[in-house]
Amino acid sequence: MYKHVALLVRQEGMSHEEFVEYWQENHTPIAREIEGVTRYQTVLPTDPENAEFDGLAELYFESLDDLHAALGSPGSRDYDPTKEVAAEAREDVNNFLDVEERPRFIGEEIVQKDEVDGDTDGLYKHSAFLVRQEGMSHEEFVEHWQENHTPIAREIEGVVRYATVLPTDPENAEFDGVAELYFEDLEALYDALGSEGTRDYDPDRGKAKEAREDVDNFLAVEERPRFIGRETVQKRGTDATARGDDA
Repeated sequence: MYKHVALLVRQEGMSHEEFVEYWQENHTPIAREIEGVTRYQTVLPTDPENAEFDGLAELYFESLDDLHAALGSPGSRDYDPTKEVAAEAREDVNNFLDVEERPRFIGEEIVQKDEVDGDTDGLYKHSAFLVRQEGMSHEEFVEHWQENHTPIAREIEGVVRYATVLPTDPENAEFDGVAELYFEDLEALYDALGSEGTRDYDPDRGKAKEAREDVDNFLAVEERPRFIGRETVQKRGTDATARGDDA
């Protein structure tokens, strides 16, 4: 499946609570009806005061053309859709988002592990927006990430679902990829991957420790935004969509 992830930043002068209220009550009912959207989920930060963003909005599409028609291409943070609901959603964005401060990512999701059969509603998620080390090509980064790091990461203690998202247009993407690790328990997430207040973390045992050590082989940790939140599925696709069978 093709996925658009928006890392949301509220407008100046708006509190996080005001942002969430508007986003959930006004914008979400529009966004879930955007043409071509097969699944839509929002992620609220577990620790808003220390989170790097106010939330994540994740929209899935069957085709990349449908995604681009609704939400624009990876080359710009702004977009100008012509379809009816997509246009309405874009106009509403101006009521609560700082578009220029809102990174986004368009990619193809690969489900690496799934013990919940795609049912992520209410799970805690660690989303890492990955930036490769200086001197490494995107292709070298992807090879190490998928071949060396992913087999370790999928076995991190407490992980019930793990997905990687590869950019559809690497040259224009803001990140080299996204790693999404789901946990049923927030303390298990913190134990494995650290808390919201820092981009780095220092697990002391098991696969979490092994994964952290391997991170130094391919990631620029200080350049890698991350987000810890609780996911709400706002619109469910087919069972295949939820499981990522078409990824």
